[in-house]
Amino acid sequence: MFVRHYLGGVTADVRKIIHIDMDAFFASVEQRDDPALRGKPVAVGHGAARGVVAAASYEARAFGVRSAMPSISALRRYPDLVFVAPRFDVYRAVSKQIHAIFSDYTDLIQPLSLDEAYLDVTTNRRGIVTAWETAKDIRARIFAETGLTASAGISYNKFLAKLASDHRKPNGQFAVTPEMGAAWVETLPVARFHGIGPVTAAKMKRLGIETGLDLRDKPLSFLRLHFGSAAEWYHAIARGKDDRPVDPARVRKSSGSETTFARDLMDCAEIESGVLGQADEVWAWCEKAEAFGRTVTVKVKYADFAQVTRSRSDSVPINNRARLHELSLRLIRSVLPTPKGIRLVGVTVANFAAPDTASAHLPLFWQPME
Repeated sequence: MFVRHYLGGVTADVRKIIHIDMDAFFASVEQRDDPALRGKPVAVGHGAARGVVAAASYEARAFGVRSAMPSISALRRYPDLVFVAPRFDVYRAVSKQIHAIFSDYTDLIQPLSLDEAYLDVTTNRRGIVTAWETAKDIRARIFAETGLTASAGISYNKFLAKLASDHRKPNGQFAVTPEMGAAWVETLPVARFHGIGPVTAAKMKRLGIETGLDLRDKPLSFLRLHFGSAAEWYHAIARGKDDRPVDPARVRKSSGSETTFARDLMDCAEIESGVLGQADEVWAWCEKAEAFGRTVTVKVKYADFAQVTRSRSDSVPINNRARLHELSLRLIRSVLPTPKGIRLVGVTVANFAAPDTASAHLPLFWQPME
């Protein structure tokens, strides 16, 4: 098989990257530990009016239930949805088991969250020749030792490996070789690309960009005009390129999202809606990565390209979306009403808490605002 032959290291200067992603991790742990939940639509979270789904089993996803969805919306989609309170101490313990397995294969492990990580297995400790067989071996060990399934993406860079891990979910794996990488990206909707959230995907659609091919066909000057500093990244991934290393020491210092409006805005409600959209994209990453910061910054760029930022820090990590919404709105309202059109808004969360500190404030459900 060509995929196995290639990813076996025939070409020495090409990296072998695996992205491992646990399948419906929180919900699968609950179904594993309680046989009565197996085969049922399960949501990890709280079913109260202000609750949010932290994770959904595949049975629940069949009804359109998704993580980060308000619980009340999830119950509208499936009234018999079973809610289970999250047990983060258990999830962290299982995650440690899984990461111990990873360390048997390579030192180059970059965790993204409790349930996913990049592994660079260009050189692997167990002497398995191919990345394909290495991924199979890792997935088999995860199942044998935890009773849980994982999916894997295998490629020559991190961007493609992460895309590939979604391609055969659940409990499967898929490889993207250099021969197929650029052409494969062209066929995919940009909404699937890591780093392009719903707001950015919607903006791209307005600009006629719906697939990787559409994105590749836009010149860099066009992307810079509409997406600013993200233009070079979009230009590269549309061609299947990503030179980022798998960095075990990498500690992300912030998470941010910004959007340039299709037209300059003056209306306060429209501007606030744009800010909330960016806050939602940031919150989705924070929730997935279990990284909760204390500082929120809202960025505003006016029609004349003048730029201002407003920041606020909380005494404890911002651990729910409602609080992030509240702070983001408070900051944007400090510059409203606007004397001139606004072309861009952005939201960033920074000053992340140490994991042990954050875990004390970890519930992934909405709480009443102060």
